[in-house]
Amino acid sequence: MSAADAAERRERLVELYREVADCTRCPLHETRTKAVFGAGNADADLIFVGEAPGAEEDRQGLPFVGRAGQLLNELLVEIGLSREQVFIANVLKSRPPGNRDPLPLEIQACEPYLWKQVRLIEPRVVCTLGNFATKLLTGSPTGISRVRGEAQVHELGGRTVFLLPLFHPAAALRTPAVKQQLREDFATIPALLERPLPEPLPSRQELEAEEAGEATAAEPAPRDDQLGFFG
Repeated sequence: MSAADAAERRERLVELYREVADCTRCPLHETRTKAVFGAGNADADLIFVGEAPGAEEDRQGLPFVGRAGQLLNELLVEIGLSREQVFIANVLKSRPPGNRDPLPLEIQACEPYLWKQVRLIEPRVVCTLGNFATKLLTGSPTGISRVRGEAQVHELGGRTVFLLPLFHPAAALRTPAVKQQLREDFATIPALLERPLPEPLPSRQELEAEEAGEATAAEPAPRDDQLGFFG
């Protein structure tokens, strides 16, 4: 990638930041203190995605700045990384009142911002933190306990990446066993970052065309019209 390409992507990311800061797509803009766009390296190979900002994040306008964020920082150091080398974001850019679960309308409003972030930053690995982000980004109802620590391949924002589901640091703070599992899963990240990027997943149109081709091949060849007269 040329320096010009990287600079252009960063400038577009800044433009997206301004758009999010002024966003009124859902009612959450009426109750938030600050939109929380995300923070970190605009050229990061690794992105973490949580659910939504909490009270302290809403006050500062930065993601994961409370106790859960401190644990995230510690785990990064343990694998030889720093917060400045990765990008951290949430699915929702505004805090739901009382930290309630995001509503479908709010998710629909914010999803395009997340996909644009992935497209502009061009990560190799996206780590989902917790049940909500994992189910949304994998498109699967399977809970985090069953899929955590197992890398998957997904297309996010038009980019094929490794997706690694992880327990949310807040859950790890509550339960020592979860904290240990989170630490073990974190330890797999460096090797995942070194793996060759997965091949792009086929598009829906490509899959439909392939299925249509297989169906056509399975059909018996039509008999000659002349032969049809003789049964």
